[in-house]
Amino acid sequence: MMAIRKDGSAVQLFGSKERCMFNQRKKPAKLTWTQAWRRLNKKATDQMRAKKRTRRAVKIQRAIVGMNLDEIKKKKNQTKEIRDAARKLALKEIKDRKKKGRNGK
Repeated sequence: MMAIRKDGSAVQLFGSKERCMFNQRKKPAKLTWTQAWRRLNKKATDQMRAKKRTRRAVKIQRAIVGMNLDEIKKKKNQTKEIRDAARKLALKEIKDRKKKGRNGK
């Protein structure tokens, strides 16, 4: 049987005992034979529910535009000195190009 509360929510009643208690406006959490009472008092939760399995996040490296995965791994494994030397070399090339541009004009 379905009963509708004043707030509009539907309640399913499976037997006359439940219907009588609902009509008397008894709170289900105060009746020891109801699921609401068992949930409130933490009874038999371990038997009713299996342990929830958690998934571990697996990190995956992917290639990005302009660089494949091997190049990314090489850069990651480089030491700081190699990176600094490459940066200095790149800056030197840029400065040389600017200098050449100024001298050409």
